[in-house]
Amino acid sequence: MREFWRRFCRDRRGNYALVTAIAMVPLMGAVAIGIDFTELNREKQMVLNALDAANFAAARRLAEGATDEQIKAYAVDFFKANLNNIDPANISLDVTLPSNQAGGGLVTLCATLSYHPYFYPAAALLAGASEGDANKPIKLAPCSQVRLKNTLEVAMVLDNSGSMSNLGTGAGQKRIDLLKQAAKQLVDTLAQQAAQIKQIDKPVQFSLVPFAASVNVGPQNDNASWMDTYGLSPIANENFDWSTLSASDKHAEKTNGIWYKKGTGWGEEEGQILSRFELYRDMKVVTSHERVAGSARTVCDEYRSNHTCRRSHTEYDYVDTYGPFASWQGCVEVRPYPYNVDDTPASGGPNNTGIGVGDPATMFVPMFAPDEPGNHWKVTQDPDEPNPVTYGAANSWWNDDPSSTTGKTRQSNMAKYFQPRPIDAPVLSKGAGPNYSCTTTPITPLTDVTNADGLAAIKAAIDLMVPNGNTNVPEGMAWGWRTVSSSAPFTEGRMETERGNDKVVIVLTDGENTYSTVNPDPAGNKSTYAAYGYTGVGYNGTSVTRLFGGTSGAIGQFNYSSSNYTNALNEQMAKLCDNAKAANIMVMTVALDMSSTDADDKKAMDALKTCSSDSRFRKDPTDPSKPAKLFWNATGATLSDNFKEIANELSNLRVVG
Repeated sequence: MREFWRRFCRDRRGNYALVTAIAMVPLMGAVAIGIDFTELNREKQMVLNALDAANFAAARRLAEGATDEQIKAYAVDFFKANLNNIDPANISLDVTLPSNQAGGGLVTLCATLSYHPYFYPAAALLAGASEGDANKPIKLAPCSQVRLKNTLEVAMVLDNSGSMSNLGTGAGQKRIDLLKQAAKQLVDTLAQQAAQIKQIDKPVQFSLVPFAASVNVGPQNDNASWMDTYGLSPIANENFDWSTLSASDKHAEKTNGIWYKKGTGWGEEEGQILSRFELYRDMKVVTSHERVAGSARTVCDEYRSNHTCRRSHTEYDYVDTYGPFASWQGCVEVRPYPYNVDDTPASGGPNNTGIGVGDPATMFVPMFAPDEPGNHWKVTQDPDEPNPVTYGAANSWWNDDPSSTTGKTRQSNMAKYFQPRPIDAPVLSKGAGPNYSCTTTPITPLTDVTNADGLAAIKAAIDLMVPNGNTNVPEGMAWGWRTVSSSAPFTEGRMETERGNDKVVIVLTDGENTYSTVNPDPAGNKSTYAAYGYTGVGYNGTSVTRLFGGTSGAIGQFNYSSSNYTNALNEQMAKLCDNAKAANIMVMTVALDMSSTDADDKKAMDALKTCSSDSRFRKDPTDPSKPAKLFWNATGATLSDNFKEIANELSNLRVVG
């Protein structure tokens, strides 16, 4: 028998059929697997096509404002409708939508396909696989992602302080001129990109917030609902004592927190509200002092014993014409903490019964720099009028009431404002008067730059910027946030919950925060007047001043030095930055011509860098595991290129995947 098998195996005759039969098993298996592989690829591609179609359809529904449930149901139906011959029981779909709180983002659709092969199970059984393994379906999990077409709302918060008139480092132009060129370049770049997006309303909007010691919200807002037109804010009367209007026929009376004109001496004005706005309207200046013809009369100054006149003078009657002295130029004071570092809507006006509702501290108070004690001038033609008295205050622009005895009472006495300013009063110096420290041009609200008129308006507003005054970065940034907000004062911004929209604040400054001390200081103000008022004057019956409100123990609340003022402003800025970023505001910061070797500049640069948001696209070159900060250390020579980088960052937010 053993010999038989040896001969059989050596025999080469007639074994073709046997070899063919043996070879057919793997050949048929390969053909079967090939058929299954082809069908698997066909179904995979069909699923991918259906995913892409459903994803773009879902993105359109999201942009239209559909709810999450509606979008997901729509995506599933759209996906199934494009599967053709694939059994819906063999596939499932997962839809991931971007967060409601973030602009842009990805719509992600992932399918799980269970493919049941036709021939593979038999081939697997022949190869020795178990029945369970042989009949196990092949699972695939393809995904599709679409980046939403994003809209942008960008506030440019630009330093207009006096130092911006200096030449930029490495450039032969003033910093303000370099900034104007870079800012317009940024607007042009984003406008050109946005013009290609036809199906989205207002794809890119820009606002402009020039800032120095204060921010100008526009004089046309003098009667806006968010302005404190009734004087109800706890800071409204910080520097004024209305009770000094005490004459029986012309006095002030407080009812439900509002001061009113009372007494017959007011005439038709009786019952009007006494507020800062009313002061602007009530202050008059003598515009002409005309002698009445034929009114000459002789008045005896000294008589002899026989009652004849020894010495006399001639008197005349005059007719005075009055005109307005000044109007509110649009700047506002800082709200008391915490409203100076957030976007709380204003709500503090009176109801229909005249009683205040809401929180008056949230209202915005017009700047009105009090007349500080100083020079006063002749108010009559009496030759014996004493010489003017000089106190040397920084902003003395009205005639002090002589009944006030101290610098403090001279400043807060209200009766003086209702005496006309004489025609021969000295001409005010530039920047003096009730609008002291109001040096910037008004805010330009969010404007659609894809519109030719809107683009021209933003660029014209940039060109109008003029450097003058101190540096108050937190107040500028606060108003930048408010311009992209959906709530008043400026309501041009989209709702914060709207998807596919980014709110961005770009802050540029060329120096540290500053608030000026003053000497001499006859009224005890401790500083010049600016958006935080006086640093030495508390509000609402307290000794705490607004500049120090909410600051830490490291800030001496009775340390009236310029360095401490800077520290306080830096703390206010840090809290504001944290609040803005927590509200999903993207913050970009630029330090212009600051030196890292200068201690003060280094502190300001570190504060700006800490304030900035993280990039969504770029990595930190020194540590690729971290995102890059949206902070640029610019010089006059590099500013244009730095703004191009900002444009690239903003452009990436709008990429369609």
